[in-house]
Amino acid sequence: MKLRTLIADDEPLARERLRFLLASDVEVEVLGECCNGREVLASLKDLQTDLLFLDIEMPGRGGFQVIEEVGPGRMPITVFVTAHNHYAVQAYEVCALDYLTKPIEADRLATTLARVKERFESKKALLTQERLKSILAGVETGAEPRHDYPVHLLVPDGAKKSFVNVNEIDWIEAADYYCILHIGVKSLMLRETIKQLASTLDPAQFVRIHRSVIVNVSRVREIFREGRSESSVVLSNGQRLRMSKVGWEGLLAVSRR
Repeated sequence: MKLRTLIADDEPLARERLRFLLASDVEVEVLGECCNGREVLASLKDLQTDLLFLDIEMPGRGGFQVIEEVGPGRMPITVFVTAHNHYAVQAYEVCALDYLTKPIEADRLATTLARVKERFESKKALLTQERLKSILAGVETGAEPRHDYPVHLLVPDGAKKSFVNVNEIDWIEAADYYCILHIGVKSLMLRETIKQLASTLDPAQFVRIHRSVIVNVSRVREIFREGRSESSVVLSNGQRLRMSKVGWEGLLAVSRR
């Protein structure tokens, strides 16, 4: 087991000390360091992270703002690190596992890591149990494990929230930690990364043809190959979208089903 870990603190010496202390634990792998909230958001988007040591007060976005933007349910196991102890109650309210005050002591960090590992193993066990139930259900019925893909999405639309029929979506565009749903002449913004949204949609209907584009296969009218790695699709409404080589292979695989 390796805990893939990020350190987020605007103080270089604080990051250095925490990295030094973590180096003594062979079960911890430090993926990188961040010095502000913007870097934390980018790292969480790009790296599969199990554990985050998050400073509360950082330039731009602080720790609480990072959690608010990502969403508590999508955060890795989070341990707050700060020079001030008056944030403790608020930290636990946003589901932080622990709260460390600077300077961090080795014994206190060891206690925290023990709690982290216990939480991590519990999450793994629960996930394994759910997967086993799914497999057994498929064996009993003689069918493939069932996937329940959403029929509607609840999307903020100004002062209200709209139920969007998934079948009506033409294509989806990445916009940092958000996705833009293109539905005819209308565009709605959903607080999901394109990676998260792609994992929930039916892969037989929605294909990620580019790192920043998901397309509804039923809306594809034409496919153009413009070179070994360059290609594009034209939708039924005339919209032309870039497509990567991997996207071309994915679209081709769906069309053969």
